[in-house]
Amino acid sequence: MSKSIVFLLACLTVQALLNGCSSRVPYSYPPAKEPLKALPPKEPARGYIPPTQRPYTIDGKTYYPIPSAYGYEEVGMASWYGPQFHGKKTSNGETYDMLALTAAHKILPMNTRVLVKNLTNGKEVVLRVNDRGPFVKERIVDLSLSGARALGIDGPGTAKVQVTALGEAEPTMVAGEVRNRFVSSRNLHEGEFYVQIGAFIDRDNANRLKDAMVSQGSKAIAQVYDQVDGTRFYRVQVWAGCSLDAAKLEEQSWERRYPGAFVIAR
Repeated sequence: MSKSIVFLLACLTVQALLNGCSSRVPYSYPPAKEPLKALPPKEPARGYIPPTQRPYTIDGKTYYPIPSAYGYEEVGMASWYGPQFHGKKTSNGETYDMLALTAAHKILPMNTRVLVKNLTNGKEVVLRVNDRGPFVKERIVDLSLSGARALGIDGPGTAKVQVTALGEAEPTMVAGEVRNRFVSSRNLHEGEFYVQIGAFIDRDNANRLKDAMVSQGSKAIAQVYDQVDGTRFYRVQVWAGCSLDAAKLEEQSWERRYPGAFVIAR
């Protein structure tokens, strides 16, 4: 085989590999109504914050709704938890204070600020995620008592809400004027995700399911969790990867076998 032919074949092989890679990882902004499919840019933009994004100042810091292409937004049912957990440890190691403006969320990174809006009465409040939950598929956020009161949920117990992750802003000088710019934040769609497939009062039952998952090649854990009424539950969770998109696919797969399965982060 001549050198020219070898060189031509090598070029074609390299081109094919490049085309294959580029076809697997294109970057484009998803529709605003599909935030779970959003992918952040390789270097998050620090552009000016649109004036339509209402700011929230908490403890001297200003926060803005993250653009949907780089943020997180969901609509679902909210509940609240109070006296039975007051003084106990939260998932990030803090002591739960039901009078503080905090929340429990299944997947958002700890300390994420979220804007929660009650879609029934229009009330809003900004909360900080410091715990995991609620451990019910249909519910998307558990509020502290103060958060529930601010939204008018403490009476009825639940309400339909919209949860929007907030990004922090920092002041910067532009043309002699102080303006706010986005601070690069973590990708809210990456983390350590599991799918919860069962909850048991009997520890042995939980361990049997966990062992069955392990024998099938899955990474599974049985986590202890105290329910609101003081009942101890053992929750079986199966590893679902480091991507929220991948975890959502795993959730759909597990739900066929275990109705009510849902994604949770650790």
